Amino acid sequence: MKESSRIEVVDALRGFAVMAIILVHNLEHFIFPVYPTDSPGWLNVLDQGVFNGIFSLFAGKAYAIFALLFGFTFYIQTNNQKKKGKDFGYRFIWRMVLLVVFATLNAAFFPAGDVLLLFAVVSLVLFLTRNWSDKAIIITSIVFLLQPVEWYHYIASLLNPAHRLPDLKVGEMYAEVAAYTKAGNLGDFLSGNITLGQKASLFWAINAGRLFQTAGLFLLGFYIGRKQLFVSSQRNLRIWVKTLIVAAVSFAPLYTLKDLIMKNDAIVQQSAGTAFDMWQKLAFTLVLVASFVILYQNSKFSHTVNNLRFYGKMSLTNYITQSIIGAAIYFPFGLHLAPYCGYTVSLLIGLFTFFMQVIFSKWWLGKHKQGPLEYIWHKWTWIGTDE
Repeated sequence: MKESSRIEVVDALRGFAVMAIILVHNLEHFIFPVYPTDSPGWLNVLDQGVFNGIFSLFAGKAYAIFALLFGFTFYIQTNNQKKKGKDFGYRFIWRMVLLVVFATLNAAFFPAGDVLLLFAVVSLVLFLTRNWSDKAIIITSIVFLLQPVEWYHYIASLLNPAHRLPDLKVGEMYAEVAAYTKAGNLGDFLSGNITLGQKASLFWAINAGRLFQTAGLFLLGFYIGRKQLFVSSQRNLRIWVKTLIVAAVSFAPLYTLKDLIMKNDAIVQQSAGTAFDMWQKLAFTLVLVASFVILYQNSKFSHTVNNLRFYGKMSLTNYITQSIIGAAIYFPFGLHLAPYCGYTVSLLIGLFTFFMQVIFSKWWLGKHKQGPLEYIWHKWTWIGTDE
């Protein structure tokens, strides 16, 4: 695999992550949990199997791959500017301001479910650590991934049984979001999503341990870029094989421990339980990433998943447009098909949307260097320069 292929595997892996995200989001009806109530028994069984399969494979892992590659992309951009004797840091801050604009666009159609705002907020850690040593980067990444805040709350609860986690009122916010979504007024839906919905999404991420996990994944992706681990070599292949083995062996005990911890009282579930949940999802995420990178070095596999490269190159465009399409399909202001779509039908809709986006991506990239939103993001990132 040559240098160009290194970019190809990253594009394909990013495409895989966005594909997984669209499947999960369709099963969730884009955070609009309204489903058929009178399905036949056989369909209920199939629906449950589809739900368990897709969520076990991708929920909490697809976004994590996305986050890992976000950190890797930061390395590419930083390194390119460093070769020219420039510091990318402050330009990156401006780029993240622009990402907030894209996050707002996505959130307008995705009630309390956008991840781009979280990325923009957490990206500050990349700015602050951009000139740190490799050792400092990986150590800080590990510290974040260990979920220190959750362990603080767990230990505090042992020392003081009355200790409680801060109540961020996430449940109340989601209930309000659900109410105006069901009402079907487009104006209220859009305005509520970009205000209350964004707040609910961000606070939910904090409660779920995603704030620190995202920071850790950003730095891990940055470290992978610095170490050139996506470049094909026997050394890197051994590293990915070892990563796959360690992650696969770790997943089962971490998952089992998470289940055991979730049988305890609420404070233990919300602290230690959250940490173990993040760990088992991280282990499975690394299984997916390592497996994909190893398999991609096989020409038959890389040919089979070739279309994911085009999809990944337009990840921002595809991520945001899938939210708009999903809203039009499932929500009351659109076709309002949520009450008629169980998990199996929703999966088929997600797959159909994915294939249509792939066709559009290939057509667009045959005529343009970047996707439409990618072009705008790039153009405005480098406004006032000749980049």
